[in-house]
Amino acid sequence: MAEAARAIVPSTEQLKALVEKGPKGPLVMVNLLKFRARAAYGEDRAEARQALTGRDAYLRYGAVAQKCVAEAGGGIVWGGNQALVAIGDADDHWDQVICVRYPSVQAFLQMVQRPDYQAASYHRDAALERTALLCCEAGSAT
Repeated sequence: MAEAARAIVPSTEQLKALVEKGPKGPLVMVNLLKFRARAAYGEDRAEARQALTGRDAYLRYGAVAQKCVAEAGGGIVWGGNQALVAIGDADDHWDQVICVRYPSVQAFLQMVQRPDYQAASYHRDAALERTALLCCEAGSAT
């Protein structure tokens, strides 16, 4: 796997850990997103000639992903742009944070394997400079 791809695609070990050690009930995936200034589409893609920003490309992915998440029984519980790093290093800066609730690890894994989700994932790959996906127990608001 290419070095750039490693930063935005889970490894086999990470997927195995999610299945074996992930929450047994509902979960929230916290998506930390750093967009490229310009989306990095392959030359074979029509989008390569559209001069899209990373954020623009992510919106194309997001339109499909939100539909897939909803059909998996999940939904966005919070999202917003990061304002600043209050504690930590400047390298901790992300452009956007999105928290997505799923009914189970299995629902999440089934969702990301859907053909329509997979077909749209090239927009995500083109959009992101780096990302982190934090798997959390769903918890409560109290």
